[in-house]
Amino acid sequence: MSKTRHLYLQVIEKLKEDIESGKFKENKQFPSEFELARTMGVSRSTLREALQILEAERVIIRKHGVGTFVNPKPLFTSGIEQLSSISAMIRNAGMIPGTIFMDVSESDASDESISRFNHSEEDQLVTIKRVRTANGDPVVYCIDQVLAKNFPIGTEEIHRVSMFDAIEQSGDIHIAYAITHIEPVGYDEEASSLLRCGVDVPLLVLLQKHYSDDSEMILYSKNYFRADKFSFHVVRTRV
Repeated sequence: MSKTRHLYLQVIEKLKEDIESGKFKENKQFPSEFELARTMGVSRSTLREALQILEAERVIIRKHGVGTFVNPKPLFTSGIEQLSSISAMIRNAGMIPGTIFMDVSESDASDESISRFNHSEEDQLVTIKRVRTANGDPVVYCIDQVLAKNFPIGTEEIHRVSMFDAIEQSGDIHIAYAITHIEPVGYDEEASSLLRCGVDVPLLVLLQKHYSDDSEMILYSKNYFRADKFSFHVVRTRV
């Protein structure tokens, strides 16, 4: 390898090329560190430095006592500045969105919901828990809350439409923007079980408050995305 660049950077570049070409396949185990270092003509310390960076970039995953594996590429990628429904994200990836219904419940006002939605004590709150699928595979666990007066459809219909469509179909409400917080979660007992992923598959949790054109909060969502299926990015401009 050339000495003009740091060796570990060259190792990273070469390993990424080998993954892209299919030499190292998704979910398949890498050769041992000793064998890989010998093949690439570098020291094991240089190789380990490269592997640490690839792990931080989620190109690979290292399982203690087992070995190093190639992480599959996310099926879905989206700019976090773009507000679209999960159904739209799945369709844009060329897959068919579906829903496994988990639970729909209606409850009286609580101090938390009154503070969150700024509604009266007489308003009922609807909570919808669903597992969203892509071509039949579970990829997102959604917990959505909306005031009953803003949710005009029945339980069966929500199987076939997105939350945005359900809320906006009356024509009285338009969801204009959302404030989003992203939290990485290593493992969540309920969500990981429903999404059929074990402790080795991390989750990305998007907490979103959706607002109307009049800046009225309409929908609160807590969505658990499989991090091996979804990636999000942000376009930042210089000011």
